[in-house]
Amino acid sequence: MQADTAQHDGSFDNIHETAQSHGVSIPQLQAELSAAIRGEVCFDAGSRARYATDASNYRQIPIGIVIPKSEEDIMATISICRKYGAPLLSRGGGTSLAGQCCNVAIVMDMSKYYNSILDVDIQNRLVRVQPGIVLDNMRKPMEKQFGLTFGPDPATHDHCTIGGMLGNNSCGVHSVMAQFRGYGSRTSDNVESLTVATYDGLQLTLGPTTEEELEGIIAAGGRKAEIYAKLKALRDKYADLIREKFPDIPRRVSGYDLTQLLPENGFNLAHALVGSEGTCVTILDATLRLIPAPRARSLVVLGYPDVYTAADHVMQILDFKPIGLEGMDDILIEYMKKKGLNINDLSLLPEGNGWLLVEFGADTKQEADEQAKAMMAALKKEDDAPNMSLFDDPEQEQMMWEVRESGLGATAFVPGEPVSFPGWEDSAVAPQNVGKYLKELRQLFDNYGYKPSVYGHFGQGCIHCRVQFDMFTKEGLEKYKAFTHEAAKLVVRYGGSLSGEHGDGQSRADLLEIMCGKELVQAFREFKAIWDPQGKMNPGKIVDAYGQLSNLRISNHYAPPVLKTHFSFGNEKSDFAHAALHCVGVGKCRRQEGGTMCPSYMVTMEEEHSTRGRAHMLFEMLQGDVIKNGWKDKSVKESLDLCLSCKGCKSDCPVNVDMATYKAEFLSHYYKGRLKPPAAYAFGWIHWWAKLASLMPGIANFVMQGPVIRNIVKGIAGIAPQRRLPRFASQTFRSWFRERKNWLLSGERPQVILWTDTFNNNFKPETLVAGLDVLEAAGFEVLIPKTNLCCGRPLYDYGMLNTARRLLNDIMSSLKKEIHAGIPIVGLEPSCVAVFRDELTGLFPDSEEAKRLQEQTYTLTEFLQKYVPDLNLPKINKKAIVHGHCHHKAIMKMKTEQKLLDRTGLEYNMLDSGCCGMAGSFGYEKGNRYTVSVNAGERVLLPEVRKAEKDILIIADGFSCREQVEQQTQRRGLHTAQVLHMAMNGVHKKDTGENIENEYLDKMKLKPGKAAIISNVLAGVAIGMLSAYALLSVRNKK
Repeated sequence: MQADTAQHDGSFDNIHETAQSHGVSIPQLQAELSAAIRGEVCFDAGSRARYATDASNYRQIPIGIVIPKSEEDIMATISICRKYGAPLLSRGGGTSLAGQCCNVAIVMDMSKYYNSILDVDIQNRLVRVQPGIVLDNMRKPMEKQFGLTFGPDPATHDHCTIGGMLGNNSCGVHSVMAQFRGYGSRTSDNVESLTVATYDGLQLTLGPTTEEELEGIIAAGGRKAEIYAKLKALRDKYADLIREKFPDIPRRVSGYDLTQLLPENGFNLAHALVGSEGTCVTILDATLRLIPAPRARSLVVLGYPDVYTAADHVMQILDFKPIGLEGMDDILIEYMKKKGLNINDLSLLPEGNGWLLVEFGADTKQEADEQAKAMMAALKKEDDAPNMSLFDDPEQEQMMWEVRESGLGATAFVPGEPVSFPGWEDSAVAPQNVGKYLKELRQLFDNYGYKPSVYGHFGQGCIHCRVQFDMFTKEGLEKYKAFTHEAAKLVVRYGGSLSGEHGDGQSRADLLEIMCGKELVQAFREFKAIWDPQGKMNPGKIVDAYGQLSNLRISNHYAPPVLKTHFSFGNEKSDFAHAALHCVGVGKCRRQEGGTMCPSYMVTMEEEHSTRGRAHMLFEMLQGDVIKNGWKDKSVKESLDLCLSCKGCKSDCPVNVDMATYKAEFLSHYYKGRLKPPAAYAFGWIHWWAKLASLMPGIANFVMQGPVIRNIVKGIAGIAPQRRLPRFASQTFRSWFRERKNWLLSGERPQVILWTDTFNNNFKPETLVAGLDVLEAAGFEVLIPKTNLCCGRPLYDYGMLNTARRLLNDIMSSLKKEIHAGIPIVGLEPSCVAVFRDELTGLFPDSEEAKRLQEQTYTLTEFLQKYVPDLNLPKINKKAIVHGHCHHKAIMKMKTEQKLLDRTGLEYNMLDSGCCGMAGSFGYEKGNRYTVSVNAGERVLLPEVRKAEKDILIIADGFSCREQVEQQTQRRGLHTAQVLHMAMNGVHKKDTGENIENEYLDKMKLKPGKAAIISNVLAGVAIGMLSAYALLSVRNKK
């Protein structure tokens, strides 16, 4: 294999190796793995497509995927791969930026099952874990139970795995803390021992080894002795060169860390293997060193004239022993403004064009503040003192960290700027050289016409940037390669490292000779061969590597088809292919808690059901070599099946991948010329079913709720038998509104349109009644659309976009006069408001009416905050838990909701509950959708509701959210409008001993209107006559 991979010279042929080129017999390999593994074995096209790339520029189609459940599964996989000569790659979160996590190999995904804490030794501050565990899943219990933490913490801490950190030798923001208060800044420094397996099946526990122990191991003979003896010989051969060539800086992870073989470093094979990117061994478990976790933190932000001046002061700041020291430049802020990111937070930055974020930690807040103030006092005495802001409020401190952590999102797909890529994104120098290095690096960028932002871990000399490399043309690729070679020479001139934490993989492997020289690269080659003589462990990475320009995901050969779509995708090219490129693989959608994205991954823990997995499937669909059936491909459809269309990714994803829209677009083509599933007609057409039911709600409810007939209806419509179907109201809100004597139509009050959405109008009209009363009490004349309109929200979930477009056209036509008059529209259902604020302009990008309607539509709290900010709201001396609808959080945000509730004096807890799981019709459907729906709700929302006392309000504006609560708990949720309405009428002050909402909701139910009474009577008579006729017919036949 080494001879083969050495031939990849970086030509523009964009070589993609296949399993066949390795001589692997795939059917036999798959069969034997499937028989031996308790976990999962996946050789289907969809699985292979999902694992074809990571967060890098590279793409290689794996042979197959193994998801092991145990050490026995791992050892069996290694044995069977060895039997068939199949290369092997261990994978964690798949967030590597240099191509380490993709290969033509059997990929073992450790993250789903092999992710436990095995042992904790508090006395010695050690924890032993399996490599698939997410960093935060290990760190949080250690901090909570023992006050200990793991020093290195990459920005991906809530979804990266320990195995990935060991593979890359990761560091992170608080590696400064690890350096000052612990064992060192890198993951390797914080490893006590590793248990590993070689490709030939040998299991070893590795750590430091004295010279005496080393001689004893060698004398014992066997494969272990052979490895130790060869490593000792390697060390002795290259010792002087190792001491000479390896930079003595905090952040050096390029190449294999042969310094750990030196006697002065204890011949520590565990440390030597950290950063080897899966090219030498498979890690079975790791024993890690923990350090005390600061209980309190304070943040100071320092503003300087430019980023170079800020960097020049790093050494001065390090004297104060901070636990974090980050830097960022003015271009990062410029790009954030262009993308509309963190706009409110940016105003908190002190004046300047370059900033340092300096964090202090201590046992108490007072102590942390004192450290921060001591530094500030010292800096103020300087002639060139920076502008300073102390953030000792945790909320504001978090806002500042969000600015820094937005680096990736801010620098990817910036409007008006070329697309940016990794490739020179984490070079490192000594901290004292950062300022000088940045000046020369900026000059190099200018020479090549690149304009990246620079930011990163300045306290340890590590610089992050995404550069506007032109990966789409031959000339651009040549320029990219030339730049990286010049940049490598520059960083070496400053005694630095090609990589400060992301590793070499394929991206920087070609540059190692510039940094280390040919002789030391030969030592790397020999080091790998000692562990992996057959060259089957993640081949083509670090040494004998595929060329820098081979296996590129995007290259001058990238030519996706131009597809006709319903949506305009909001990028400069406005096409689906470029939308599918937006996922940069960072994997934030693989978080297991926090935020909204991605509920289906949080429940299933499967890459297939993450936003990234789906985005990769759509990209591969357009490539056409693995996913071959385009819009009609079943594997793509299956990946999208459990997407709840929550839009969490549109706000939580650093690059705002909009999977709900991509799903709707895909399904519209997938089902073209095909019958849709029954649920599509049952729920997608709910507006028309509801209009029909409103004529005779009693009969409709009999059909949907009757003991026998309801099961037949559920079976026909594909509805889960466990679900209760909501009852149609005895009178719709629109009917009630028409019959109501409206004394406020004087024309003297400002007008507002209350949007009568299908679900509240037909099922929960009391919600709209409450909204109406609140708006009238606020001084407005409330109108409703003259005709019964629908935004078509349920249609998007089934790709029924032609119908959705017609409904939106009807709205713009019907409300044209009101839209042009500037009359605001208030929607109580967040998903309907989201249609007007999001999908509408996606379907009608050039429509003036669409843009106006988008700008004139508000949630209730947005409207009240904007139009009557001084409204005297009733005081609510109660407690509440608040669950935000996914679309509300993603598109409109919850800030106005919070501001308005604050004004009422309500004591509330805004739950970080993600998606409720119902997601419109999703949770009603039988099978996996129902299971995912309930499990998503059980993550946070439903347990919190069950714990709530009877007098605690449950606030949930989404109709489906309230349905989920009502069906899965003994409580009923309230819309914010209803909470305000209760307070206006003093209802919340009563103590009935029952759930606080019961009396109010029961009292607010609308009684049947005249039309409903007449239609129900007529329908009842008709049914009676038909029944009598049927009985007579049967009798006559007898």
